[in-house]
Amino acid sequence: MTVQAGHGLFLHGAQWFTRGLEFVPASVEVGGGRVVRILEPANFGKSGANAGSIDLSGFHVLPGFINAHDHLQYALFPRLGSPPYRNYVDWGDDIHQQNGALIAQQKRVSQRARLWWGGIRNLLCGVTTVCHHDPLWPELFEDGFPVRVVREFGWSHSIALGENLTEAFAATPKNRAFVIHAAEGTDRRAYEELDELDRLGLLNRQSVLVHGLAIDSDGAALIRKRGAALILCPSSNKFLFGITPDVSVLGGVGRIALGSDSSLTALGDFLDEIRFAIRNCRIAPQMALRMATTAAASVLRLEEGYGCIGEGRPADLIAVRNTGESLETRLQKLTMHDIEFVMVGGEVKLASPRVLERLPCSLKRDLEPLQVDGSVRWLRAPVMTFLKAAEDVLGEDKVHLGYRKLTIPAGVEAPHGC
Repeated sequence: MTVQAGHGLFLHGAQWFTRGLEFVPASVEVGGGRVVRILEPANFGKSGANAGSIDLSGFHVLPGFINAHDHLQYALFPRLGSPPYRNYVDWGDDIHQQNGALIAQQKRVSQRARLWWGGIRNLLCGVTTVCHHDPLWPELFEDGFPVRVVREFGWSHSIALGENLTEAFAATPKNRAFVIHAAEGTDRRAYEELDELDRLGLLNRQSVLVHGLAIDSDGAALIRKRGAALILCPSSNKFLFGITPDVSVLGGVGRIALGSDSSLTALGDFLDEIRFAIRNCRIAPQMALRMATTAAASVLRLEEGYGCIGEGRPADLIAVRNTGESLETRLQKLTMHDIEFVMVGGEVKLASPRVLERLPCSLKRDLEPLQVDGSVRWLRAPVMTFLKAAEDVLGEDKVHLGYRKLTIPAGVEAPHGC
C-alpha cells in the first residue's frame, strides 16, 4: 500500500526496533494510520518542520503486541476455580456450581462496559490488536474502541462445547484462520481431541488450536503436516491443570503465537503472560517477542505488515523507557507500568504523565486518567463512565483488571496549556 508523505505526525528522538534485536535512532512520520517514512534523525528538522511532532527522547519504540487469544467480556472477573482439573469441561462445571452468585453479579455489569474494559486491559500492556474468541459483538467495533479487534476469522469454542463445528469451519473464508480450543487438559478426553479434529476434517492450514496442552510429539508432527498452527496460554494451563506446555515438543508445530486468555484463568495481562512464558516454559525472549508480534500476525492471517515497524505498515506502536538494557533483558521484566505510550492505527491511545506533557494539544483532547495499581495512564476512552458502570454493580473501590485495582486518580488535573 502506498502512503503519501508530507502531512503526517512526526515521532522523533526515540530509538526504534526495526530489525533484528537492535534499536536504531530514527524519526518516523505517521499518516493515514500507517508509517509513512522512517528518516535518519539528521533529516527530521527539514522534513518535519511543518508537521506536528511528539518528542519521544529517552524511549524505545516497539511494534504493538498482538494478543492472539482473549475473551474480552471477562476482564473484570477474578480467577475462578479450585484446581487442579482434568479438562476445561470440569472447570466450567465447577465454577458455575461454586461461584454462580459471583458470576451473576459480574454479568450485571453491562456487556458494553465489560467489553471496553477488556480492550483497556489489553491497551494498558501494549497490545494493539487482539483476537476475541467469542461472538463478535457490535460493541467491539465501536468508534474509539481501545484496541483493534480481529474481525475476519472463523471460530468455534471446542469439540465439547462448540455448536455446529463442521458448519462453522465450512463458513470460514478459505484465506482466514479457524480458531478452536483443543487438547486443553490432561485426561483422555483432552488427548483424543486432536485426532477427533483430524477425523472431522477440521485440521488443515486454516486451523488454529488454542492451548494444545495434551499434544505429544506425534500430535505436533500431525499439526505441522496438516499446516495448522497453535496459540499457547501457559499461565492458564498452570493454574487449571498444574502443568505448562512442553515447548520442546510443541516447537515441532512450527507456527506458534501467544495469548493472554481471560482473567478467569490467566495470571494477569498479556505482559504477565510474556514473562511467564519466558520464565516457566523456557521460551527465549526473542521467540516470545515473535510469538507476540510477527508469528501472531501469521497465525491469525492478518494483513501483511502487522507485528513489525516499516514504511507502509500499520502505525501500531508502543514506547517504553530506554533503561540501557538489552531488549532480551527488558522483556523478562516488562510490566504494564513500563508502557508509557501506545498508538493504534496512528491514533494516540495511551500516554503516561511524562509523555502527556510532550503531546501537542490536539492529541491531548479526550484523554482521561486512570490509576492502575498506583500508575496513572491517560487513555483515549470514557474511563470515568465505564468505571462508574462497574462500581455501581461491584462496589466502589472493588473494580479490578485481574489482580490490579482500578481507580480515578485524585488531584490529577486536565492537561495544561491547551
